[in-house]
Amino acid sequence: MHRTSGIVLHPTSLPGPYGIGDLGPGAYRFVDFLDASGQGLWQMLPLGPTGYGDSPYQCLSAFAGNPLLISPGLLAEDGWLDPSDLAGPTFPAGHVAFGAVRRWKLDLLGRGYRHFLARAPAADRAAFGAFCREQTHWLEPYVLYAGLKSAHDQRPWTDWPAGLALRAPAALAAWGEAHAERLERERFLQFLFARQWRRLRAYAHERGIRLVGDIPIFVAHDSSEVWSHPEWFQLDGQGRPTVVAGVPPDYFSATGQRWGNPLYRWDRLAEDDYGFWVDRLRHTLELVDLVRIDHFRGFEAYWEIPAEEETAVRGRWVPGPGPDLFRALRRVLGDDLPLIAEDLGVITDDVEDLRDDLALPGMAILQFAFESTAGGFGRSPYLPHNHRRRLVVYTGTHDNNTVCGWWAAAGEPLRDHVRRYLNTDGAEVHWDFIRAALSSVAEAAVFPLQDALGLGAEACMNRPGTTEGNWTWRLAEDALTPDLAARLRDLSDLYGRLPYGVG
Repeated sequence: MHRTSGIVLHPTSLPGPYGIGDLGPGAYRFVDFLDASGQGLWQMLPLGPTGYGDSPYQCLSAFAGNPLLISPGLLAEDGWLDPSDLAGPTFPAGHVAFGAVRRWKLDLLGRGYRHFLARAPAADRAAFGAFCREQTHWLEPYVLYAGLKSAHDQRPWTDWPAGLALRAPAALAAWGEAHAERLERERFLQFLFARQWRRLRAYAHERGIRLVGDIPIFVAHDSSEVWSHPEWFQLDGQGRPTVVAGVPPDYFSATGQRWGNPLYRWDRLAEDDYGFWVDRLRHTLELVDLVRIDHFRGFEAYWEIPAEEETAVRGRWVPGPGPDLFRALRRVLGDDLPLIAEDLGVITDDVEDLRDDLALPGMAILQFAFESTAGGFGRSPYLPHNHRRRLVVYTGTHDNNTVCGWWAAAGEPLRDHVRRYLNTDGAEVHWDFIRAALSSVAEAAVFPLQDALGLGAEACMNRPGTTEGNWTWRLAEDALTPDLAARLRDLSDLYGRLPYGVG
């Protein structure tokens, strides 16, 4: 990775008229803003369809794209929606009302499917057929799962009739035959997502901007993969997890975080040389250029929590697959894996050795730098003077407060530390953090757009340990001004981070 910088913004946070950010004009305007502001990276959260809680880290599939990101405007340009179809309810501008958006938009996309059947030229029909054939290894299990989930009022698969939940071949075949049109519509939605995404990525590449994706180490229990391959996971005979994932008490929570994801049976995954992970990473790299691996430390050892426990306090560390998994990935995908290791949390020497042996950049969070005083104020590895080149430095992540929100809640000792270290009065503390990140020797510096805008705690994307009101923040239509772009470009130029092309 050459010296570069970029911005974190999930596509759902883009502005636009349809209640949620999408892959249409708002996304292209954001790419133009990145170009104007001298940024070479657009980092986003996982792109899959979300389930309960709307968290992109609890997707219904490790491969499918989120249909809510499909642009109605682009469908109208393609002739698969009429202008009259786009009239809908008035949605709030500042946040995503997921329930209302999902109901309206899925109905709208259903109309798009009917129009496609009636109007699509031969070339588009052929492209749809080719997509279905090329992606069949994940697409067919997913569309059957998604169709069944929709038919059962979005209930988890463990609540379906036993024959369908436990994948009795006769029951699945009969259901699929009776609901063939529903399944074809699900295939069409994935075709639309892939088509619109491919165009957006090409537009970004033309402007020297690379896309950074995100893979959670674990998958959601209520997902296509767990339903279709229960043998890969630690489940009981009814498909329920016997142990679940999380992390012990840490910075974010005194009782830890009980994520609830089922844990892998790594021995079973190893039997076919980690084929699931090879397919997962290869597919993600068809969408993005770099991949942040969330909870990288879980490959060395993961926190195993008995499923009956309500918190993450009681658990144990269990060895992960370690370098064996990455050797398998390299055999198929090449030695130079374009990965970023999210190495935050309880990090041991063994985790750091695994990261360094793989020559992967880790992460440093500037907010954390000023909160760790063990051994003295200057000892934190997250402080810029302790950075290494093979690193991505962030002002904060989607799990942090914004810099301004963090500053507002900070006590005077912490503020004094920041003021002295950054030689600032704190009047524009978010710019002080951005400048510190950009001036670091780290090869990449990335910051949430909320920090560039100087927004407070009301603009947080996620508050770990809470279940309400997360993932909903949206950007104001007029927020990306020429002055903001010019200020960012000047700093990126000053610290040698202007992009010079993709590849």
